Amino acid sequence: MPVITEGLNLGDLLKYEAPNLYSRDQVTVAAGQNLALGTVVGFETATAKVKVIDPSASDGTEVAVGVLAAPVDATLIDRPDGVLIARHAVLADHALTWPAGITAPQKTAAIAQLKAAGVLVRHAI
Repeated sequence: MPVITEGLNLGDLLKYEAPNLYSRDQVTVAAGQNLALGTVVGFETATAKVKVIDPSASDGTEVAVGVLAAPVDATLIDRPDGVLIARHAVLADHALTWPAGITAPQKTAAIAQLKAAGVLVRHAI
């Protein structure tokens, strides 16, 4: 019998959010990315589109502004249907998706930026 492995879902990531979708924003995900549920993102200043956080950038994406509430495949074109958890929410740390090569101090800084926006990251037990 084959083994079936279920991936992460919104319930694994989102532990609390404010009522009436207050915690969420609709955003445009910049082309050239295929982002998973839980990806930590920043806004590119010039375009106002989200991209995966890049702590070494200087285009706005170095600042964590939220976390994607659903996967978005923007490989070929910009996708205006991204859902961002941007405020007044609690997320599980194990469900966050980080860019390859990000260091522990960079993660800590990004988590602090999320906290400043009202998005708390907690260690799920």
